[in-house]
Amino acid sequence: MTGKKLTFKIAFIFMLTSIMSMAEQEQVSHETETNHTETEAIHSGKEKQQQEIKDFVNHHLKDSHDFSLYNYTNDDGEKEHIGIPLPIILIDAENGVTAFMSSEFQHGKKVVEVNGKYLKLYHEKIYYTDADGTINYDENHHATNKRPYDFSITKSVVMILVTSILMFILFRNLALSYAKNGGVPTGAGRFFEPIIIYIRDEIAIPNIGEKHYKKYMSYLLTVFFFVWFLNMTGLTPLGVNVTGNITVTLALALFTYFITTFTANKNYWSHIFWMPGVPKPMRIILAPIELLGTIIKPFSLMIRLYANMVAGHVVLMSIIGLVFLFKNWLGSSLSFGLAFALSILEVLVALLQAYIFTMLSALYFGSAVEEHQEEH
Repeated sequence: MTGKKLTFKIAFIFMLTSIMSMAEQEQVSHETETNHTETEAIHSGKEKQQQEIKDFVNHHLKDSHDFSLYNYTNDDGEKEHIGIPLPIILIDAENGVTAFMSSEFQHGKKVVEVNGKYLKLYHEKIYYTDADGTINYDENHHATNKRPYDFSITKSVVMILVTSILMFILFRNLALSYAKNGGVPTGAGRFFEPIIIYIRDEIAIPNIGEKHYKKYMSYLLTVFFFVWFLNMTGLTPLGVNVTGNITVTLALALFTYFITTFTANKNYWSHIFWMPGVPKPMRIILAPIELLGTIIKPFSLMIRLYANMVAGHVVLMSIIGLVFLFKNWLGSSLSFGLAFALSILEVLVALLQAYIFTMLSALYFGSAVEEHQEEH
């Protein structure tokens, strides 16, 4: 009997141990699943934040049809955008000129009907669509909908106009102060006069020469201050990255190219098409290379300004975005400090890029009017 009781106790203990082991395994399994779910949620949240930061950087770099001040998520989970709408101006062969405010699109959420046709704002481009706002794509996921000619006043256009008006008022007052005070500037002119003199004495005269520099001074001063002011506006809270738009840098480079081409003397063209001091067979080979070089020079101007400004803004916006990814005071503080230091560096880069663009333009002008003595 004693043996049976002992056997029963051992069996009971073994069964109880097995039940407890199974319960622990289920608990561990449940905790593992819970931890796995929490990990997935954390990763999902981080991926969402990373995508939001990426969208923010892209939005900062791209031009847009309104000034976006800020956005928030309402009680229904939808994003609401607060900003200043700008005029939409569209030209089409059938409908002629169409104008309305960008607020009609409600940041791409609404389809606008004009003269029986529907328009949709999609990735800051305006397409013809249907009442449902359907966008068709090709095999490369590019929109294939027809587009009207867009002459809208975008935020980059607004900043170009504001900068132009600011420069006109600033230098008009500087000129009036010269006339009124016998060549002595007053007010803000005291700050800008040394910069003007520096451009004349250190950029224009050494690279163009005292004989020809005066006819290029107005352009050199304009392009220097224009690029500098636009670069600085990109660092303001408005964040209008005008010089990070390749069409703007292309237009500036074309101005330099056309001025160089149409003011060049015969020596400039003779050195391109029939280079002196080189054997005649080599002249035939070098002529198309030299001609291509006249096009590459403004192209390098365009890319240099565009790439430097875009790269700086991408790095700065990305570092600011890290503040929202780090959930501790140390990582956020380091990101903020690095972003602040980089902002100071961007101020210097804004001035440096204006100087480089002006310097290279002066070099091209100097080569166009350089006078060569005939070699005997």
